Amino acid sequence: MTPIYLSAQHSRWTPKTETDLQDAIDGGLLEESHYVDLKEVPSSKNGNKESARDMASFAIDSGTLIIGIAEDKTNRAFTLAPQPLSGLAEKMEQIARSLCDPALTILTSEIPSDADATQGYLVIHIPASPVAPHMVDGKYYGRGDKTKHVLSDADVVGLHEHRRSTDRDTLALLQEEIDNDPITGEYRRQAHLFLLAHPLAGPSDMLVDLASGNNWNQNLAIFINQAFTIELNTLLEGTDVSPSLQEAGNGFRRGAGAARASSNLGHGRIFTPNNEIFPEDAIELQVHEDGGLRLFTSRFSSATRDGSEEQLILPAAAVNHTHRFLALIKIASEHAGYFGNWALAIGATGLRGLRVHSNANPNFGFGPQARYDKDTYTRTTSVSWAELNNAPAATTQRLVGPLLRALEIERAYKHLLADS
Repeated sequence: MTPIYLSAQHSRWTPKTETDLQDAIDGGLLEESHYVDLKEVPSSKNGNKESARDMASFAIDSGTLIIGIAEDKTNRAFTLAPQPLSGLAEKMEQIARSLCDPALTILTSEIPSDADATQGYLVIHIPASPVAPHMVDGKYYGRGDKTKHVLSDADVVGLHEHRRSTDRDTLALLQEEIDNDPITGEYRRQAHLFLLAHPLAGPSDMLVDLASGNNWNQNLAIFINQAFTIELNTLLEGTDVSPSLQEAGNGFRRGAGAARASSNLGHGRIFTPNNEIFPEDAIELQVHEDGGLRLFTSRFSSATRDGSEEQLILPAAAVNHTHRFLALIKIASEHAGYFGNWALAIGATGLRGLRVHSNANPNFGFGPQARYDKDTYTRTTSVSWAELNNAPAATTQRLVGPLLRALEIERAYKHLLADS
């Protein structure tokens, strides 16, 4: 369960039992605030839309809605009031997805009652949304000290400008990675791919133990392997492109932390070709002490086998690496106990005039024939803890979807761009 912020003194409360809830009431810890709302039952006024408004109001700064706690407003007291749990979590998730615009991703956890396990309490965590504010029935909502309110036009404009500022900062970080591409000049033939993640509110030493602690090289290898679970491997079957992250078999120190990389990206990030058949192929994952993650691969295109040496874009590489990169962000979040938002960016270079490689033979005209008309592709977004858990495919779509559509190949990956 995601920790609940009650106060500066109780910033990481994680109730797991009915007793935990009762103890919090008895101790005076549970009260409605900017970050917490308590309800006996889901809002009945205006039906599901009122529940949507409640959740949307938390999406700016994050918060928690707990269902199953009744309030005596006269005496300003709270009591436990367990509710039927069957279907309740699914209902609230559907309301958040269908009635909030943009769709809101939430996390829910059930706490069964000791007396009757079919009844209990639903804890709904609404992370700070990377696309806040969210509209319900034509109005944007925020939250004051204890209640929700309709946002003013100025509030909405300010929030959108803050998001644009974050996007600009993220693009600047991505451009730094592109400018520092280790493979240039005579060795450069292929399109290159870059992925970047940075925690928006993490401490400066967020991943220092992973990047620089004892056994850092071995720990980074373990870290990477956690993105190759049976479940994810099954989902991504048929999309792996060599070199994969598991081929980043060597550890190196980097200026901001450490990296696992192919042997041809050694100390100082100096590229030394060591494979006559695939001289340019390289891959690297950097883990920064401040929580930043960087993925680089030099194989986002490959030459045809007909002797023409035409480079064809490998769209599967973008989809596959993005999914695994998001899995690594989730693992890093859990490792650091950081449940805030991340800024994300993807970039690709060397694309001008290239078309895609597909299972259809492009030399006979059966594959997509669209050629990309720019040298560089970039896209930014942000992702919440809830989206890392419940919507990695939708996040992947935000990053790579525009490129795939431009290349007429999005349909081939539709099952990896929408969450079930």
